[in-house]
Amino acid sequence: MADQFLGFDLSTQQLKGIVIKSDLRLVHEAKVDFDADFPKYGIHKGVLTNPSAGEVFAPVAIWLEAIDLVLQRLKEQGADLSKIRGISGAGMQHGTVFWSHDAETLLAGLDGRKSLVEQLSGAANGGQKSAFSHPNSPNWQDASTQNQCERFDAALGSPEKLAQSTGSKAHHRFSGPQILRFREKFPEDYEATSRISLVSSFFASVFLGKVAPIDKGDVCGTNLWDINTGRWHDDLLKLTAGGSDIDGLRTMLGDVYEDGGKSFGSISPYFVKRYGFSSSAQIVTFTGDNPSTILALPLRSSDAIVSLGTSTTFLMSTTRYMPDPAYHFMNHPTTSGLYMFMLCYKNGGLAREHIRDAINSLTPSATPNSWDLFNSTATSTPVLGQENPKSDPQRLGLFFPRPEIVPNVKAGTWRFLYKNDRLSAVNSANDNSSADWPIPKADARAILESQFLSLRLRSQNLVEPQGALPPQPRRIYMVGGGAANSAIAELAGQVLGGSEGVYKLDIGGNACALGAAYKAAWGVQRENDENFEDFLEKRWNEEGFVKKICEGYRKGVFERYGDALKGFAEMEHKAFEEMGEGKLMDQNAGGKVT
Repeated sequence: MADQFLGFDLSTQQLKGIVIKSDLRLVHEAKVDFDADFPKYGIHKGVLTNPSAGEVFAPVAIWLEAIDLVLQRLKEQGADLSKIRGISGAGMQHGTVFWSHDAETLLAGLDGRKSLVEQLSGAANGGQKSAFSHPNSPNWQDASTQNQCERFDAALGSPEKLAQSTGSKAHHRFSGPQILRFREKFPEDYEATSRISLVSSFFASVFLGKVAPIDKGDVCGTNLWDINTGRWHDDLLKLTAGGSDIDGLRTMLGDVYEDGGKSFGSISPYFVKRYGFSSSAQIVTFTGDNPSTILALPLRSSDAIVSLGTSTTFLMSTTRYMPDPAYHFMNHPTTSGLYMFMLCYKNGGLAREHIRDAINSLTPSATPNSWDLFNSTATSTPVLGQENPKSDPQRLGLFFPRPEIVPNVKAGTWRFLYKNDRLSAVNSANDNSSADWPIPKADARAILESQFLSLRLRSQNLVEPQGALPPQPRRIYMVGGGAANSAIAELAGQVLGGSEGVYKLDIGGNACALGAAYKAAWGVQRENDENFEDFLEKRWNEEGFVKKICEGYRKGVFERYGDALKGFAEMEHKAFEEMGEGKLMDQNAGGKVT
C-alpha cells in the first residue's frame, strides 16, 4: 500500500484538502466554499461583520461542518483514506477559539454516526452541551482592538521593545489583544473557557480528539510569546489576564511544540469509523497559513513568496532575526535557527475585486466577475500612469475598502499625483473623463502598483544584490488565487524585480495546503534528525512543480518604481494623518516613530 498524506488549509472563505503521495505528487484535491455551501449562516466572504465596532468574525460551527463535507468530497473523488499515514493542516493566523469545560469530554466521545457540528456545537444540537464557551472566532480582518493594541505596545515600554520580544508590534488581529478584549467584553464567557486555541490548533484538536498544543510558528502571531526565551511572556500574560490569574491563562493557552514535525498522536476514532482512516494515522503539528505556505517551496536565499488571496502576504525565510515594528518575524515552522519574515495586508483580493467590478460595470456586455477588462486596462496603462515620464506626474494611490494594518488606517481611498517631490490630491469626485486620473480605469494599474510598492518599500533592506543587479529578490513565487492572473504577475515582476523571474506553483492551486501535506510527510517519514529542507529537496521536481510565468527585473522600469518609493511613503503618511490610529511607524524598515 503506497503511503499517502493529507494536508488542509482552513482559510477565511474555504476549507481545502489535498492528498499527496510520498514523492509529493498530488493525488486528490477537494474544497468547501463557505458562502456557497453554508448560506444558512448569513456570512459574506466567509465572515460576519459589525462595522460600527470594527468586528469581523466567523461562527466556529461552519468550520466543523466544512471538515465533514471536505472529507466526504475527497471520498467521492475516490480517495482511499485508509492509505493516509500522516495529516497536518494550516489555519488562518491569529484567529482564536474558546473551548468550554466540556470540550475534552465531547471531543473524546465523538460518535462516528453523527456529524461534528451536531455533537460539538450547542446551537446545532438543540441547546445541549457545547464544546465552545463562545460561538464565534475573531477573524484576522477584525479591527476592534485598537485600545488593547495600545496597551500591548506600552506594556514593555514601546512598540520596538514589544517587537524585539514577540517579533511584532501589537496588531488588531493578534491573539493577545483579541483575548484581552474578549475577557473585557465577555467576562462570563471568559470564565467559562477552559482552553484557548488558535485556528490551527483548534483544527488539529478536532482530528486528535483532544485539545492540541500550539506550534512554534503560529504562536508568534499572538503577541504573547517571547521568541528570544521560547516562553510565554509573563508581563504580557499579566496584561491579558488582568493582572490576576496569569497561571490560569498560561494553562488555557497550553504547551507549545518546538518540533514542527512532531506527532500530536493518532487520529481520533471518529474519523476511523466515519471515513475509514487507519487508526495509526498520525496528526502532525498543525501551523498557521503563512508558515505553512513557505513550506510549499524549497526557498533559497533572497527568494520571496507573494500570497494573493483575500489578503496580500509577502514571505521570506531568513537566518537573521531583525524584528521591527514595520513588519513581522516568526519562528520558522519546521527548522530551528530559521525565521520567517512576513508582511501582511488586510486589503488584497477584495480591494482588487472592487475595482474589477467598477470597470466591468462600464461595459454592459462584460461577464460578471471576469478579470479580462481589468487585466487589459492595467497592462495597457503606462508605468505609474505616465505617458511621458519626464513631464507627467506619477499616479499613486491607496485602496482600502477595509481598515488596513500597514499603515494602520481606517477604510478609505486616496489618490495623489506626485511630481517634483510634491503630492497633490486627486478629487475623488472626478468622473471617467478626467485627464489626470480617469476613475475607475486608472485604478486598475494603480492598485496593483500600490500593493507591490508597499511590499518593496518594506522589504528593500532585507533583499540582497543579485550579481550586478540592484538588491531585489532572486525569484518571486506567486501563490494563492491571484497567482493565476497574468496582469498581477506582470506587475509584480515590474515593481518587485526578480533576477530569475516570476514563478507559480504548477502542482495544484493551494500552496498552503501543499505545505501542510509536505509537513505531514516529513513528520512521518523523516530519518533521524533530517531537516525539512533536505527532505523536500530529495523529492523536489523543479520542472514538474513550478512554472515561470514572466520576467522579473526590467532595466529602467524597476528603477522608475524605486524613484516612486519616496512619494509612496509620503502618501501613506498623509493617509495616516487623515485616518490613522495609534502611532505611525517609519515605513522604511527603520522602526522610527513619527
